[in-house]
Amino acid sequence: MNIGYARVSTNEQNLDLQTDALTKAGCENIYTDKASGAKTDRAGLTEAINYMRKGDTLVVWKLDRLGRSLKHLIETVGALQAREMGFRSLQENIDTTTSGGKLFFHVFGALAEFERDIIRERTKAGLLSARARGRLGGRPKAMDEKKRKMALSLYEAKMNSVPEICATLEISKATLYRHLKSSNATGG
Repeated sequence: MNIGYARVSTNEQNLDLQTDALTKAGCENIYTDKASGAKTDRAGLTEAINYMRKGDTLVVWKLDRLGRSLKHLIETVGALQAREMGFRSLQENIDTTTSGGKLFFHVFGALAEFERDIIRERTKAGLLSARARGRLGGRPKAMDEKKRKMALSLYEAKMNSVPEICATLEISKATLYRHLKSSNATGG
């Protein structure tokens, strides 16, 4: 059974073009979303996939209707294939129920993995380069040693409330308690 999925990004856009094409392609049920393609949590898509059974095919008008990122597309189609379900895109003429369509999607997957590896290598090289120049990176500490001692003395004096201490030092309660705990000021 062909199950259709159509998506537009905004409420002002119209689904008619997609739903007409999906109906013409033989989709018995069509699920829709009005949501950004960047959102991976889409109720219509989830409903369509949950409705599908072994041997069914999810049909979309165009690949970008399923997802904007190659990674998301591959994950979705991979999950369908793991459940012995097919995927078909009308505009790109991709059909994973055929051997040619499967090959095409495996090539897509290999390219996406290659892209992730290149990004990972560039990130590592950038971090090593920054470290070589003395930059450590990461988020700056909320409290240096001077601020930590001040927080400890204000807390132990019991003249200020925790919110007052936090406001004075411009830190969160969690940061204060974490530093107090590491100083064994709370007895814990």
